[in-house]
Amino acid sequence: MVTHRDHQGRVRRYDFGTFPAPEPWQRSLAVLFAAKCAPGGGWDSVETSEANWYLVRPFGEFLSALDAAPRDVGRLSAAHWHAWRLSLPPNTNGYSKYSTVAGLLQLDERLPRPVREAMAQRFAWTPGREEAYTPHEFTAIRVAARRTFRTALLRIRENTERLEAWQAGRIEPGGSDWLLGEALDVLARTGDVPVYERPRTVRRRYRAALVGGSAPYTWGRLYLSRKESAALAVLIVAELGLNATTLSELPVPKSLPGTAEAGMPVYRLQLEKRRRAGHRGRFESRNVTDSGADSSGRLITEALEVTAHARALMKQLDADVDRLLIWRQTTPHDGQGYRRAVRIGPFGLGVDELAGGDWARSVGLRGSPLRRLRKTVNVLHRREPGQNTQDTHDSVYVVGEPQAQQAAVPVIADGAQEAVDAARRTVFSARLISNAEAGDRQTVTAGCAGWENSPFSPAGHGCAASFLLCTACPNARVTPAHHSRLAHLLNALNHLRGVVDPGIWEADWADAHARLTDLRGRLGEPVWQAALQAVTTSDRTIIDQLLQGDFDL
Repeated sequence: MVTHRDHQGRVRRYDFGTFPAPEPWQRSLAVLFAAKCAPGGGWDSVETSEANWYLVRPFGEFLSALDAAPRDVGRLSAAHWHAWRLSLPPNTNGYSKYSTVAGLLQLDERLPRPVREAMAQRFAWTPGREEAYTPHEFTAIRVAARRTFRTALLRIRENTERLEAWQAGRIEPGGSDWLLGEALDVLARTGDVPVYERPRTVRRRYRAALVGGSAPYTWGRLYLSRKESAALAVLIVAELGLNATTLSELPVPKSLPGTAEAGMPVYRLQLEKRRRAGHRGRFESRNVTDSGADSSGRLITEALEVTAHARALMKQLDADVDRLLIWRQTTPHDGQGYRRAVRIGPFGLGVDELAGGDWARSVGLRGSPLRRLRKTVNVLHRREPGQNTQDTHDSVYVVGEPQAQQAAVPVIADGAQEAVDAARRTVFSARLISNAEAGDRQTVTAGCAGWENSPFSPAGHGCAASFLLCTACPNARVTPAHHSRLAHLLNALNHLRGVVDPGIWEADWADAHARLTDLRGRLGEPVWQAALQAVTTSDRTIIDQLLQGDFDL
């Protein structure tokens, strides 16, 4: 028997005596399982141990079905392991069973080396692709969740006002409104309206005042139901991109000092991702501001409002509990099938995929939206990691998402065009000729065969570009007579690079430098060195004036 108590005090017990495997295997697997459940063993929560219990159990069933099953870990052979591997489906579930069992057995020193080598072989499988919601689907889910939560918010707000009026003595004793206020006071203090225990029915005195005996007319007047809490979780995930476990364990947000008094509270959310235990990024805080009806902070304000009564009563039941998401179970026995739900008294804490699925089905949707919402928000809306590393965000969430791929097409195209434009700017585009042609106009750096048709100025107005751009112009003509001046210009730009701020040099001179470097490669080193030897005083003067801006552009 293995007992797992996690850091939140939750307990699960696993009876390996019922395990479908030979008795030595039961004992060995129990020892290995207990080691993983121990503090520091790797399984920090009962959710993890319970999930792995159901992944290991099929291995016991496999052993019990063998004609000549190995008696214990030390008798397991590579052939047995290959047979187990082949019995698993090539999908996510099969891979989870394979890796979990392998991870356990490798902790046992008796495991034979051939089996360890067999375990090191790759398990071929095809992961299921979880795609983000389309904008239409995303909007539909938010609208449905808002409708569910809004109904609960208005119901609790209305009954809170009635309770406060009764407590302040603003309701005359004896009437139906007074009896309703008294029932609400009992509900706020005990978690239920006055009822008879067997059978559980509303006491006769309050039946007319409460109107009905179902949840919305009794405990639902001040508390959220499990599905309503799940709808609130859906809205929060749709805003912030949190995962279900992080949201379930989210402490009650506190507003930063002075912000609530100023009428615009800023809440600090303290987030913990337990799967990153021991890794940087396990803890994170985010500030959200209530700046209006459509802000993320307004949703936190409303969440605090609808859970206020539950949190106040929870403090009496367990002062150490600090959770935002609290829901009231339908009856004292409701939720027994939801083993992962944490309950204290009549209240449940947090949300999981099962609760999200139950809410979704209640509004005509298919499956829990929590995981896909998280991906949708982080990949398509926030476009940044949500308690993941950048590498994980890119490789796991973004790369395989069709909408992200489609959105990347114009970005990649723009980047490619920009790269082409940059390449063109840095490639020498003037024409190299042996002798000047009739009609060419001489500029500081080259001859010009098309001054009136410059690619850098409006047609018919003449070229008004810098002489540095002549090396980027197809109308320019460079003859050997220009080589010395251009060679001196490249040297001058190199010297300028050492005395000018790098950012300024990159913006003003880098392209011209790249084109002249390209020209140097085309002419060859012997021609370039000869040009440097031929630099005249006139060349130096003209280049100095050019770099100092004394020539008109």
